[in-house]
Amino acid sequence: MFQSFVFKEPSPITTTISMVAFVFVAFFGISEIFGKHLQFSKFVNVSSNSNSHSNNFLQSKLSSRIGMFIVYAPPCVVGFASFVMYPNGETRFIMLKSAVTIHFLKRVLEVLFVHKYSGGMVLGSALIISSSYITLVAVLIHLQHLIQEYTEPKIDLKYIGLTISLVGICGNFYHHYLLSKLRDKKEKGYKIPQGGLFSMVICPHYFFEILDFLGISFISQMSLSFSCVVGSTLYMMGRSYVTRKWYISKFKNFPNNVKALIPFVF
Repeated sequence: MFQSFVFKEPSPITTTISMVAFVFVAFFGISEIFGKHLQFSKFVNVSSNSNSHSNNFLQSKLSSRIGMFIVYAPPCVVGFASFVMYPNGETRFIMLKSAVTIHFLKRVLEVLFVHKYSGGMVLGSALIISSSYITLVAVLIHLQHLIQEYTEPKIDLKYIGLTISLVGICGNFYHHYLLSKLRDKKEKGYKIPQGGLFSMVICPHYFFEILDFLGISFISQMSLSFSCVVGSTLYMMGRSYVTRKWYISKFKNFPNNVKALIPFVF
């Protein structure tokens, strides 16, 4: 049944890439739960290896704005470059390039003009995340270019995917905006987020980012994109789980009914 939703794999290599991508991203989600965090935001100084590698160049601490710009700007450039490298294409291919590029352009604009920062980001974590995004965007767009002449899946999900992606982008931006309004420019401390779905989950911005990735995978309809969205979901589940634990440890009045990522469920 799954084959009704996805394009035929161009080669066994692409199947391997999909499996590696899933394992890679899922590994970081499991690592989050067991206390080995990608070091940014609340967890910039929390890592089992942070002390033993304090003199390592990759452990250099950046401001959050610079770190996040390093994360999102390069894949955004790759997205724009794809329109130059592959100027033509059918509807699905154009939709995919656009959805991916808009996703990262939005994140860059948020980094520059929306977010307010506390903490920072470790260079090594910034490079890991950025290189992962660069690779994913480049491979995803290239493979989508290669399969344009392939027979379309029996069930066409690209327009459903576009709708889901737009909902994800809007919901993610709205909750980032709410986070930015929690404190004024001079405040650096953390507060319990309010408004929107923050009354139900502590990481609704992650929830909507998953929706955005899910929408992109529906537009693409390749096993690579589906593998990445499942892996990303596992990572964000891990990250939101430890984020909720962090809020509970810091705020005695943290509401027990507020879940980590999925309303009423998790």
